[in-house]
This record gives sequence, structure tokens and C-alpha cells, in this order.
Amino acid sequence: MGNSSTHHNMGIIEAVCISEAKGVVKTAVEQIVLRAEWGIEGDAHAGEWHRQVSLLAGESVDRMRQKMPELDHGVFAENIVTRGIDLSTLAIGDSLLVGADALLEITQIGKECHNAGCAIKVATGECIMPKEGLFCRVIEGGTISAGMAIKKIAP
Repeated sequence: MGNSSTHHNMGIIEAVCISEAKGVVKTAVEQIVLRAEWGIEGDAHAGEWHRQVSLLAGESVDRMRQKMPELDHGVFAENIVTRGIDLSTLAIGDSLLVGADALLEITQIGKECHNAGCAIKVATGECIMPKEGLFCRVIEGGTISAGMAIKKIAP
């Protein structure tokens, strides 16, 4: 059997980031605490709505780093940077298991940038969050840190 499609349904967490205010760059932290139906404790985007947690593939960030090598984790306002899982194959309603017990449900794919002239778009001509970012709500909480596994769960 060749390369099965399940190969890209699992990956690892490369970084976790939070920001205390909306619209500012997020900062990579040691760990984050996900709270069910709320989001990340201490993060500006937590609350009872559908965009509690944002995910972005490290592979997407790599592509941008070829144009802007100085990019740090968090500059796209992403909460969780993944590696090895193909986020582009996920659909709204899919679930992701993070670590042993945290469960995220995808609620939105991409979003409009807050401003057309964010520094990254100005410098590179593109921004990845509008097309490649995923937004989730927290179904089951847990503590998340870099190096943990993340995998798609069959509905």
C-alpha cells in the first residue's frame, strides 16, 4: 500500500501563543490552558463565540519566512502553530484532539485581515491567515504545550 491519506491527519504542536489584547501580535509562551466553550485562559480572543482558538500550519509560516526571515511565532495572531498535519484538508465541523484530552472543533476557515496593510502583507504581497488559518471552539479543555501531538478525529 502506498502513502495512505491518514499520514497527514496527525502532527505536533510547534508553538503556542497568546495575546492579552485583540489586534496585537501574539507572544509564544511555554503552555496554554484551554477551557471548554471559552478558549485560552488569558487570551484576548477567549469568550463565548466561535473563534476561540486559531491554528496555523508551521509549513505556511515557513513559506512566509522565505520572504521575511525575521518572522516570529504569533505574528499572524495564531494561537497554535502545528507541524506535520495538513490543515488544508480539514473542514468545518471536524474535530482535533490535542495532547491527551483537549478537543477542538473547527468553526471557521480563514478570515478577513483586520487591515489590508498589515506589515506582512505589505512586505510580501500576501498574508496566510485569511486563507490558511483555522478557527476553533474548545469542546474539551486541557493544558497544551509545544511538542504535543495533534490529530484529526473521524466524525
